[in-house]
Amino acid sequence: MKDNQRTGFSKDVLSVAVIVAALGYFVDIYDLLLFGIVRVQSLKDIGVAPQEILNQGIFILNMQMAGMFIGGFLWGALGDKRGRVKILFGSIFLYSAANIANAYVHSTAAYALCRFIAGVGLAGELGAGVTLVLENLPRGVRGYGTMIVATVGVLGAVLANYIAKTFDWKAAYLIGGGLGMALLLMRIGVYESGMYKQIVSENISRGNLLMLFTNRHRFFKYMKSIMIGLPIWFCVGILIFLSPEFAKAMSISGTISAGEAVQYCYIGLAVGDFSSGMLSQYLRSRKKVVLLFQILCAAAAAGYFMLNGVSSAVFYVFCGLIGVAAGYWAIFITVAAEQFGTNIRATVASTVPNIIRGTVIPITAAFQFLRGYIGIVNAAAVVGAICLMIAFYSYYRLDETFDKDLDYVET
Repeated sequence: MKDNQRTGFSKDVLSVAVIVAALGYFVDIYDLLLFGIVRVQSLKDIGVAPQEILNQGIFILNMQMAGMFIGGFLWGALGDKRGRVKILFGSIFLYSAANIANAYVHSTAAYALCRFIAGVGLAGELGAGVTLVLENLPRGVRGYGTMIVATVGVLGAVLANYIAKTFDWKAAYLIGGGLGMALLLMRIGVYESGMYKQIVSENISRGNLLMLFTNRHRFFKYMKSIMIGLPIWFCVGILIFLSPEFAKAMSISGTISAGEAVQYCYIGLAVGDFSSGMLSQYLRSRKKVVLLFQILCAAAAAGYFMLNGVSSAVFYVFCGLIGVAAGYWAIFITVAAEQFGTNIRATVASTVPNIIRGTVIPITAAFQFLRGYIGIVNAAAVVGAICLMIAFYSYYRLDETFDKDLDYVET
């Protein structure tokens, strides 16, 4: 069997590019989720009234996600124009600096600004890393590479929760910034992908964002690649981040910590990402795995809404199960990157996950609107059902990309 068609796990999967991308995503997830973990305590400390913590928390979370939405387009285009490796350096420096500054905020406005800047920086990490991994690994094993990146990466949430419980929220932000700066030194030995260097030598147009919108077939393929991931960030952005409020509404016995909920969810996500990646390689299919995990998301969310009156331990178990069900993040990004040519691949790989993260804004807006009329649980159930229906529809007729040759350009 030819090298680029091998499907078994090999030493290629543990290349420097994969290891560095995995550690980068680990720090990315630490910083991305830290606000959700320290939300209540940090907002109390800067003087936010208890009755405003939910609203101000959603506002700051939305600012972070808005930064990621904008940053996805910025870093994606730069990744195709200037190279994947350069983006890995620039993005991590920006979000590390923003997290260090975040330790010194004294108002919600300053807090929101730091999270916005951090969001812009965070947007470049995953897309550039995944693109580099996909372009450096043989065709048959590249799914293992993105599986490792996602599985190691999501465990950053576990570290974030541990740090937040061990130190105060300001120190947690400083540690996150320090980890990012340390990671910069590790990236010195990472080389640009051969596919990218080839199109640079041939002077092919790169990073043209308009290419995604000027061709009807390409545009709809792009939109479907995005929307299959809606259930992931509904589960994380609503059910997990706002778990203390849901627990109160559902009369869960004991106190529910957002940090603990995030930790259990992301342990589940690590299991899910590993499982979905392995299953994709075994079945030689991305699409079958996406459909299976979308169905699991629907089942896990339905179970979550039926937890009325259970113990905190049972509630945390369901947070973990939701994480497992939402653990097709690696496959989701891999599918998106594999759909498009080398000259816009980094643009797609950076924008798709950050657009889906940015959907937290309309998702939370719809949730907030409905919450005033039908209550927190029913509002979440309605919004979740809509997200799942859109995701199932987007899955339909999406191209299978498992065996696709990525050495081509869009014209």
